[in-house]
Amino acid sequence: MTTVDIPAGWPATEEAARAVQDELRVRVVLDEPGPPPGTGYVTGVDVAYDDERDVVAAAAVVLDAASLEVVVEATAVGRISFPYVPGLLAFREIPTVLAALDALPRPPGLVVCDGYGLAHPRRFGLASHLGVLTGLPTIGVAKNPFTFTYDDPDAPRGSASPLLAGDDEVGRALRTRAGVKPVFVSVGHRVTLDDACAHTLALTPEFRLPETTRRADALCRRALQEATTRH
Repeated sequence: MTTVDIPAGWPATEEAARAVQDELRVRVVLDEPGPPPGTGYVTGVDVAYDDERDVVAAAAVVLDAASLEVVVEATAVGRISFPYVPGLLAFREIPTVLAALDALPRPPGLVVCDGYGLAHPRRFGLASHLGVLTGLPTIGVAKNPFTFTYDDPDAPRGSASPLLAGDDEVGRALRTRAGVKPVFVSVGHRVTLDDACAHTLALTPEFRLPETTRRADALCRRALQEATTRH
């Protein structure tokens, strides 16, 4: 487990954080297909917090994209680096997520975030932010549609409908299990929306949420429990 300090110069105000989003958003790459779904390696990242103790734990879990078996994993623990502000959650998470990714002994391949990419009020959620900072292909797979609208997809697995900000498609509501509430997929960086949805379906053979998210969620919760128990 890696211990993380808040980086020097990290934004401390909402205004500063939004300025960083504005600066980095123009670097998002939307015209690359990304790795073919079901090939190579795919990594899930997730975080868990203990606000009372000012501790955040991040996990990165690398899966073989074909078998969905865990290849390697890493965790990092640090102080919470930003207050809770909707639309700015990446600033609470990125330092520890980057440390967890850096601790992996192999390249992560595609990174799947439990959250948003372009499906974000400023079109720059965690998946996009992380992708720009690392150069890695990233997607966001969220549990809810944030502030956006959608029509309920058809019942069969694989059905999808546009996730809309006005008339703009910022992602898709994707049915990963027949008759079960959809997940909300958006591009982060260096992946198309079609391929982001294909990756999500490849990662959900049994459950609503991707195996990457399920494994990373369990690992970061364990890491947080260990860190706060030691404290």
